[in-house]
Amino acid sequence: MQITIIGAGPGDPELITVKGLKLLQEADVVLYADSLVSTDLIEQAKPEAEIIKTAGMHLDEMVEIMVDRVQEGKKVVRVHTGDPAVYGAIMEQIAILNKKDVRVEIIPGVSSVFASAAALGAELTIPELTQTVILTRAEGRTPVPEAEKLRDLAKHHCTVALFLSATLTKKIVKEFLDAGWRKDTPVGVVYKASWPDQKIVRSTLEHLDEDMRANGIRKQAMILAGWALDKDIHQKDFRSKLYDKAFTHGFRKGVKE
Repeated sequence: MQITIIGAGPGDPELITVKGLKLLQEADVVLYADSLVSTDLIEQAKPEAEIIKTAGMHLDEMVEIMVDRVQEGKKVVRVHTGDPAVYGAIMEQIAILNKKDVRVEIIPGVSSVFASAAALGAELTIPELTQTVILTRAEGRTPVPEAEKLRDLAKHHCTVALFLSATLTKKIVKEFLDAGWRKDTPVGVVYKASWPDQKIVRSTLEHLDEDMRANGIRKQAMILAGWALDKDIHQKDFRSKLYDKAFTHGFRKGVKE
């Protein structure tokens, strides 16, 4: 027996993978987080499919439904926002499903971090500036491991993507400043990346909290911080080796002047 977990992408119903859409359209039963996944996407399911909203359900309730339907011989898919691997809470589902002899296939999706970078027109890894991206969140009601405090992660001075942190901007700013970041460090905030009501806010560490408050952003926002988010980065001369005409690689012989 098997169920499939599908990454729906960040919001735009066209940002699902071809494979994910195919499996959604073939499913007999579709469970989805109706607070986060576009109904326009779910409407791609076949007309006779059973559609189950899960925003109001607890873990055991969701899993019980999945197990019940798959035992009836039905094709069951669970549709998650973004990519299931990042803050998708899929391991707790898989653990119970495995105990009930139900296997799980995972179809990756476009994460909100990459949809947000696209909305900002940003490359998160700029040669000679930063080659590392940290995906994390600020510590709120759910603690983070002691070795992963934001202040310590920020000491790497690379690009940092903050999930689930829109209500903790004062804490975020303090942690970054304590790690030695400049007050004028660029920050890009994308509310509901790729949705019709997407909103983009460009700010700095110094003004992040007030800018988010002024725009009424307190949920469903991706915060991207670091100098790769500089709105004027295109005017600066950061170049990779990949397209350097003097650089030889497996598909091209470099040309020396």
